[in-house]
Amino acid sequence: MTGIIVDAHLDLGYNAVALGRDLRLPLEEVRARERQGQVKNTCMVTFPELRRGNVAVVGGSLFVEPAHSPWLAAGEGYHNAEEAYLQARTQLETYFRWSDAGELRFLRTLADLEATLSAWDTSPGAIGLFLVLEGAAPIRTPAEVGWWAEQGVRGVGLTWAAGTPYAGGNAAPGPLTDEGRALLREMAALNLLLDISHLWEAAAYDALECYPGPVAATHANPRSLREGARQLPDRLIQQLAERDGVIGVIPFNMMLSESWRRDDPRLPLPRVIEAIDHVCQVTGSARYVGLGTDADGGMGLEAAPLGLDSAADLGKIAALLRERGYTEANIAAVLHDNWLRLMRVVLTNF
Repeated sequence: MTGIIVDAHLDLGYNAVALGRDLRLPLEEVRARERQGQVKNTCMVTFPELRRGNVAVVGGSLFVEPAHSPWLAAGEGYHNAEEAYLQARTQLETYFRWSDAGELRFLRTLADLEATLSAWDTSPGAIGLFLVLEGAAPIRTPAEVGWWAEQGVRGVGLTWAAGTPYAGGNAAPGPLTDEGRALLREMAALNLLLDISHLWEAAAYDALECYPGPVAATHANPRSLREGARQLPDRLIQQLAERDGVIGVIPFNMMLSESWRRDDPRLPLPRVIEAIDHVCQVTGSARYVGLGTDADGGMGLEAAPLGLDSAADLGKIAALLRERGYTEANIAAVLHDNWLRLMRVVLTNF
């Protein structure tokens, strides 16, 4: 298991369904196909690149956008819960096909995780898939949580930026609703991971207070680097740590600097270390931080720090942490151990 990486948030299904990317192809072939097209962000993630970078486990998302979203990049977007459900089903079926083809292994149980890690001790193979709903809009009623878990979902975020009937999002202020509390009760019965990445801050505090199960922010950065509702204040970072949760730092320039704009030069890669180190300083430990890149979801190559040209480059973070004085044990914690610990907590009950 030495040298592997866990990336806790990748919109793989969205990339395939909404953006039409064939992630089984070599990266340069995907990029060549898109140079003549309408995709704005240069692709960074394919299955060959993940394996080349020793990314053995990913938090793959089911992510659908509301039609009214100002960020709607591709696809139709959903107008109601039924459409959100059907669009997420299409992505789910894509994950099933990738699994059947040997690209991914669903991490449904603890045995699945351990078998994936054991296989990677020999050579890169099927990538472990810890499936998370990024926004619960596809869950038409809280009673459906069990069905999604049967399909392989092991984590749920109550909302994406634009909010859902369950809670306000970072771009749509609102509370944790009664429906959201009912959803949390259903999730708790299955010990699913609660992902607070996009929750409106007040809703996040309420969710943490009433949810007894495992918690994380799979892809979120400290607010110390950039103000805004999408980033986590120190108090929320501390509360996640008190619950033994993990925060997945995003190497996204716009979330690493107050002043960066999309036409600016790419930030230096050590800026990512600043985000990781801030979580460590606030919590007093390297136990509560990992990676959740959101590559090709929230950003493409143009918005990634210089030096991260594809998913295969994530290992460069290890050298920078070493230069910063991090021990080998702490580097392993950031790159894979922390997420694996939390995934084991979830999967033990299945």
